[in-house]
Amino acid sequence: MKKSLLALAFGTLGLGIAEFVMMGILPDVAANLHISIEQAGHFISAYALGVCCGAPALILARRFPLKHILLALVSVVIAGNLFATAASGYWTLLSARFISGLPHGAYFGVASIVAEKLADKGKGSEAVSIMIAGMTVANLFGVPLGTSLSAMISWRVTFLIVGCWGLVMLYYIWRWVPHVKGVKDTGFKGQFRFLRKPAPWLILGATALGNGGVFCWYSYVTPMLIHISGFSPASMTALMMLAGFGMVVGNLTSGRLSDRYTPGRVGATVQGMICIILLLIFFLAPHPWCAALLMASCTACLFAVSSPEQVSIIRVAAGGEMFGAACVQVAFNLGNAIGAYCGGKVLHWGYQYPALIGVPFALVGFILLTRYYKKYESQYHS
Repeated sequence: MKKSLLALAFGTLGLGIAEFVMMGILPDVAANLHISIEQAGHFISAYALGVCCGAPALILARRFPLKHILLALVSVVIAGNLFATAASGYWTLLSARFISGLPHGAYFGVASIVAEKLADKGKGSEAVSIMIAGMTVANLFGVPLGTSLSAMISWRVTFLIVGCWGLVMLYYIWRWVPHVKGVKDTGFKGQFRFLRKPAPWLILGATALGNGGVFCWYSYVTPMLIHISGFSPASMTALMMLAGFGMVVGNLTSGRLSDRYTPGRVGATVQGMICIILLLIFFLAPHPWCAALLMASCTACLFAVSSPEQVSIIRVAAGGEMFGAACVQVAFNLGNAIGAYCGGKVLHWGYQYPALIGVPFALVGFILLTRYYKKYESQYHS
């Protein structure tokens, strides 16, 4: 593996912990700040809002060298998480989470382009999947570790570690990532020109709705596994690591397959598998080991569709590659928010019902990706 790609993956590892660990430490934060769990949930939304606001800022940074943009974004990661460590109350932590989210989508946008430029010929999708791998490793090890440290010491320690890891990200990006040729500056309006065509909208729509379908279920996976599948609360750490393992395997496998069969084809196939798996989860959730294996399969598919979508949007966003790549992360986070909201609306029926509600979302995502693959991908894939 090229050291430069490993440095980029260090970045997504830090971002992955910063984004997902809040779900695990929510009760600790709420208790410490004397707020309700519902109010603490706003810290998740604040991060997602930061992602959505930060991505368009790439338009203003388009003339700067890609490596310099990465270093600036990592500096914001450090500042946001250290600010969260010192937060004294609800509003200061809310502001810190917003700041922490600002570089997220932008980092993925720039790092995706750098990864493709650093890749060996015909290995672009695999290179992007290696860059994204940090996010999956965060879910495998980082999030469980952060949750444990929060329970044993303090939730502030978790954010302190992410801030310190940001220094590691900064050093290795500076040391290992070479200066690569930037994207062509097409002017301010040129950054948006690719949105006039249907292909990018199909990819972005599939990302938002496809991921939304998964997060209808995944947002409430812990109560489902405990109350429907019958697992003990003590086994949740191991089960979350199993989910993270599925993410790692799915992401790296899809990267290789995308280089062999094209990203759109792989993405559409995996999205179709998600529809079937969510349906099986609804029916088989009462059977513990079926539920566990289906969970790992679904998280594998969640990240197996990520790198194909990331690569596809870069190829259809001529003139606005950085903005397009960042928009995928905006769509991903929008899907998270929509999915969590819709899944929560049916919890009174039973904890397995969010999986059923997620099926039509995933199905629409499959239709959109299939449409892109069959009608448009041949125009862009080389």
